[in-house]
Amino acid sequence: MYTRQTETAIAAASRLAEVWDDGKTRLSVTEIAESRNLQRPFLAKILTVLSQAGIVSGIPGPGGGFMLARPPREIRIYDIYRLFETENVSHTCPFGGGICGQGEPCPLHSELVDVQHAVDQLLYETTLERFVGVEASPSDGTDDESTPASRRRSFRASTGRLSR
Repeated sequence: MYTRQTETAIAAASRLAEVWDDGKTRLSVTEIAESRNLQRPFLAKILTVLSQAGIVSGIPGPGGGFMLARPPREIRIYDIYRLFETENVSHTCPFGGGICGQGEPCPLHSELVDVQHAVDQLLYETTLERFVGVEASPSDGTDDESTPASRRRSFRASTGRLSR
């Protein structure tokens, strides 16, 4: 649904929101990468973009690290999304050839419009405040669905392609 850049940026920002304490706590690239199972070099590039956009701020050197540049309640997920994704202005019908709105709508048209609207609304209305204090514990390989890491793994598994 999103590019790897967007997914990584949201993962990093949400991790920084989890430890938010008015900007006192900073996390290194390595700490963020390990907590979210992200590739460190790629994450470093993403954090640079987030820093340039004023989403995070970083302090170099020993004792440095990254923190949110503003309180989590002031950062919408959409603010991060728009840095890496282009606005989807395509009106191509996923049901098969043609442009939606020309002629009869496909059998999925109304549902697809509703899904896109719901996703847009979620991105725009949800702030990083939702993650404050939700410390993600590293997965130990158990299937305890109550841990944030297990829920993320379950979501990924449930959104994969259907096997034939």
